[in-house]
Amino acid sequence: MKYSTTDFLKVATCTAEHFGFKTADRLKKDPLCRECSVELPHSVTDSEIDHDLHGGIWPGSVVTFCESNLHALKSPVLMYSLENIPNTSDSALTLNIFNVPKSIAEAILIQACRSLLLELGHSEHVVRINSLGDSESATRYTRELTTFLRKRLDIMSPNAREKMKQHPLLALAELINEKHELAQKSPNPLEFLSDHSRKHFREIVEYLDMSEAPYEIDPKMIGHHELYSDALFSIDDSTDLMGDETTNITTRGGRFDEFFFRKTKSHTPAVGAVITLKNNKAVTRMPKSKPTPSSIYVVQLGFGPKMRSLMIIDELRRSGIPVEHNLASDSLSAQLRDAEVRGFRYTIIIGQKEYVDQTVILRDMLERSQEQISVDQMTKKLKRQILGMKVA
Repeated sequence: MKYSTTDFLKVATCTAEHFGFKTADRLKKDPLCRECSVELPHSVTDSEIDHDLHGGIWPGSVVTFCESNLHALKSPVLMYSLENIPNTSDSALTLNIFNVPKSIAEAILIQACRSLLLELGHSEHVVRINSLGDSESATRYTRELTTFLRKRLDIMSPNAREKMKQHPLLALAELINEKHELAQKSPNPLEFLSDHSRKHFREIVEYLDMSEAPYEIDPKMIGHHELYSDALFSIDDSTDLMGDETTNITTRGGRFDEFFFRKTKSHTPAVGAVITLKNNKAVTRMPKSKPTPSSIYVVQLGFGPKMRSLMIIDELRRSGIPVEHNLASDSLSAQLRDAEVRGFRYTIIIGQKEYVDQTVILRDMLERSQEQISVDQMTKKLKRQILGMKVA
């Protein structure tokens, strides 16, 4: 795919905004942040920021979260940033979700990343997923991996043996990079997941099934052991392999609750993704955030409706219809109250019945009227009756 860095950043900004992400500058204007007098100290260092610069979660997002007083927001925090990566010609979109422990956070990130890739023309891609599990799971897995590798030090490369002195996962990463036979024979982290981590991972797989996203479970996909915990994912593009022109774009993401706790002593759920455009000319000015006013608020209740809502939000994005939502909320009344307080004229409501029937409830908040319509007809109806847009 051929496009400029500016094109990439503009599409990235629009996609992030549509899925509910905001810049730190906008988030910290909330009165709760401005009036917060209790700091959240952190111990993140520059060396840790360099651990996983091109693939995964930037520890710098923890710094931003703490120093912008975003910890004062007890509700879900969806934050994005655009970056020129220092000392490279790479640019990146970073997406982070804080205060959301459930799998809907990973689902939002994967859907947003896939939407951006599709918008840029990367139609041929596959989502790879894995899980290292929570602290309990990782401890069991690391113990088993250590035993496995120590018994085979004599057939490991010198580089892998050296990495083994630091951490067994670093040694495994080296073996994977070398395509060594031990990498394939090593223990599978999915076999050591706790019940909680297994359920979390299974829900992500269910979302991928529901969204019909092409995916594969890859137990050998790992990130830096200091950063990642629980679920990890990547989205690998294959479109560029079929032509002469290439644009090197990588997408990596995962959960980093444990890292956040180690660096802040705060039990704050945290998950993120980084989409990196490599080897393109860096820009001197980042696109400005231009939020598009919306009169539509998507309301959901339940696991299935959450996932269906996410796909509807993406469909509306493709149709040029801006929406607001709080997919992390488990309260129907709280979402409706939020929509009313913020002055939304219309709500799209998806409960368990609507999820099963493939319908939505379209409610006029001003007229206090509502109707049930099929998902297939929803977009046309919104264009015609709400936005006054011409429907082909």
